[in-house]
Amino acid sequence: MTLFVEGDPVADTKAPSGPIETRWDRHRFEGKLVNPANRRKRTIIVVGTGLAGGAAAATLGEAGYHVKSYCYQDSPRRAHSIAAQGGINAAKNYRNDGDSVQRLFYDTVKGGDFRSRESNVHRLAQVSVEIIDQCVAQGVPFAREYGGLLDNRSFGGAQVSRTFYARGQTGQQLLLGAYQALERQVSAGTVEMHSRHEMLDLIVVDGKARGIVVRDLVTGEITTDFADAVVLASGGYGNVYFLSTNAKGCNVTATWRAHRKGALFANPCFTQIHPTCIPQAGEHQSKLTLMSESLRNDGRVWVPKQKGDPRPAAEIPEDERDYYLERIYPAFGNLVPRDIASRAAKNVCDEGRGVGPGGLGVYLDFADAISRLGQAAVEAKYGNLFEMYERITGEDPNEVPMRIYPAVHYTMGGLWVDYDLQSTVPGLFVIGEANFSDHGANRLGASALMQGLADGYFVLPNTINNYLATETFAPVDAEHPAAVEARAAVDDQITRLLAVDGDRTVDSFHRELGRIMWEYCGMERSDEGLRKAIELIGGLREEFWRRVKVPGSADSLNQALEKAGRVADFFELAELMCVDALHRTESCGGHFRAESQTPEGEALRDDENFTYVAAWEWTGGDEPPVLHKEDLNFEYVHLSQRSYK
Repeated sequence: MTLFVEGDPVADTKAPSGPIETRWDRHRFEGKLVNPANRRKRTIIVVGTGLAGGAAAATLGEAGYHVKSYCYQDSPRRAHSIAAQGGINAAKNYRNDGDSVQRLFYDTVKGGDFRSRESNVHRLAQVSVEIIDQCVAQGVPFAREYGGLLDNRSFGGAQVSRTFYARGQTGQQLLLGAYQALERQVSAGTVEMHSRHEMLDLIVVDGKARGIVVRDLVTGEITTDFADAVVLASGGYGNVYFLSTNAKGCNVTATWRAHRKGALFANPCFTQIHPTCIPQAGEHQSKLTLMSESLRNDGRVWVPKQKGDPRPAAEIPEDERDYYLERIYPAFGNLVPRDIASRAAKNVCDEGRGVGPGGLGVYLDFADAISRLGQAAVEAKYGNLFEMYERITGEDPNEVPMRIYPAVHYTMGGLWVDYDLQSTVPGLFVIGEANFSDHGANRLGASALMQGLADGYFVLPNTINNYLATETFAPVDAEHPAAVEARAAVDDQITRLLAVDGDRTVDSFHRELGRIMWEYCGMERSDEGLRKAIELIGGLREEFWRRVKVPGSADSLNQALEKAGRVADFFELAELMCVDALHRTESCGGHFRAESQTPEGEALRDDENFTYVAAWEWTGGDEPPVLHKEDLNFEYVHLSQRSYK
């Protein structure tokens, strides 16, 4: 069975050359601008109101463009960015501890296991310093030191303190800043806000993205909307695993439907497993809860040295504890990157030294920090996180160690974009977690908020100008054949889902799909397991279209129908993820291939054969997908085996 075919290579033709320190500035200067009077004549659709989408819509509206903002939540401020806890990176070097734009650039490329573009990552590091100034000016209440200066803390993958934070609510505070900027533009009339609307297809006219098909989630009405450019800021696809740290509404539908219309999907198998998640308590759960990575600043990770040790943590003496991250990685200790910490936790649990139900957990212990700093100081840093943990588990982290275990958190894969953040469909721009561009095979902690705001506030508003200034746009309306076709395709799928009238719930299929993905395409993958997963997913997808039960109608609020459409897309994405993981026979970042590891059990990259971005083309479903490779070139960072020892 042919799982994929290889096509022509893909290249980032927008990537600038020359000294990396000046590439972004020169690129902005060389791009064409749209004068203020003409901006009022240009319309841009932005799908998603998280940090990337909210920032982009607010900034484009303030620049004078006519912006139409869409989200499926009842309010833009309910976007999943609000759940981010730990912080946002920026190369300000306030601690005078050796940080710089160059060091943030290096840490990010290394942390991504050398599978990201140098130009993109350096731009991200440059822009990071502007983000903090922007957010402070908005009134974001970052933590401050006694003298009033902004405070910083450390995060995994770095030996400097560059993470700005607002207790354990950083995402919430940053999103509220973007939301206020967005609402200001809504009030000014430059942004139209459409909440409770879900994008179900992309309208492509003469090869250009010109609009979207949306469903009103309250009334069920299907409508089309049009613009000169479309921006997708719809987040990641971690919920393909069913259990993840993502909000239950997070899905892949917007980007997947764009993929089916010609946008290449890059590195879909690169998913991040976060090491500090509250372990699953039972089969009743529908999602997992993340504990901020910032806790690894003061919490020490350990397990008993003895297998199957049944004693409570307090009864295990110090000399019978294994602080395994400090032992294996003395240079970084508990602050190793997420993929390293996650795999190490899995290894000690596989050895039979895990704690808690089923042995699927490790301790995150704050006893030393409380003894050194005092309980009041620790609570000032992490109080709301401790409270959240206690509410969920009934255990007080001031008295007993937290129990944590890795879980699916973030996706590095996404739609392929060039340096301008434009996909392979002209006029379709993709920002934030919805694109693949900055993190490589693993994202460093506190870099998601950094990328989302960088794309939304600073990168996209500059690069989209060049497209709008150089293209011509013929009028398009709902009667255009491309719009009629897209609308008909949406109506047809809804009709099919309702017509099945089977005997299994949507959630039962989603849960089973998630188990397959976690088992065979999760923390560890193998050739045999991935081939089995592809077979199982194909069979489950066929059963889905025979047996799924979607009650109700399409003419009103129907959350079962919403879920069914999203799960149908997850089935197709899951197959592509497994094909992508199967073809990449190396271990890299969060993608650990059992057949590719060092004698010490560390991930073993294959730079000779896999130093590229895997960008996949949709071929209609009846034919295998086409793989297009974008070669990655490293001029400023030396390729080396990652070591945090």
